[in-house]
Amino acid sequence: MIKVDYRELIKGLEARLSPKRFKHTLGVSETALLLAGKYGVDQEKAKLAGLLHDYARELPMETLLHQAVVLALPVDEIEREEPVLLHAKIGMHLVKQECGVEDDDILQAISLHTTGSSHMSTLAKIIFLADYIEPGRDFEGVAALRKAAHTNLDKAMLLAYDYTISHIIAKHGFIHPNTIIGRNYLLMQERIN
Repeated sequence: MIKVDYRELIKGLEARLSPKRFKHTLGVSETALLLAGKYGVDQEKAKLAGLLHDYARELPMETLLHQAVVLALPVDEIEREEPVLLHAKIGMHLVKQECGVEDDDILQAISLHTTGSSHMSTLAKIIFLADYIEPGRDFEGVAALRKAAHTNLDKAMLLAYDYTISHIIAKHGFIHPNTIIGRNYLLMQERIN
C-alpha cells in the first residue's frame, strides 16, 4: 500500500506547474484512475503516476540536459535534438529522489509516458493513454482514441502510436526509436495472438 499525503502533493504540484499543466495533470490522474478500474490495475498507483507523470515537464531544456549528465543518464541523438523528451526520464528520477516514490511500476509509467516502448506494464500503458486522452485534450481523433482506450488497451496504444507518428511526420519532426519499437512490438503481439 502506498502512503501519500495527496493534499500536500497536490499543493506542491500546483506550486511547481503552470495552471494549464496542473489542470492537465489532474485530468491525467482522473483518467488513469478510470482506466485502472477498467483494467484491474492498482488505482492508487494509477492516481499517483498520473499526478507525477509531468513532474519535470516544465524544466528548461538546458536543465533537462544538465540533469541527464548529473544523473548519468544516457541521452540519445533524438533526445539531444528534442530535450523535452527527457522530461519523462528525468521526472522518474526526481520523483524518486524528491517524492520518495520507490514503486517500479509507477516509475516505469512515468519514464515511458512520452515515447512508449516495448514490454510496457499495464500501468505504463494506462498513463501513456491517459496523458493522450484526458478531458482537456482536443484534437481530431481524440474521441476515437478515448473509445478505444475503454475497449482494448493494446489497440488504443497502437492508435495512439499511429496518431503520434503521423503528427510528428506532419511537423517534419524526429520520431523517437522507442515509439517505433513500442508500435512494432504491439503489432507483433497482435500477429502472435
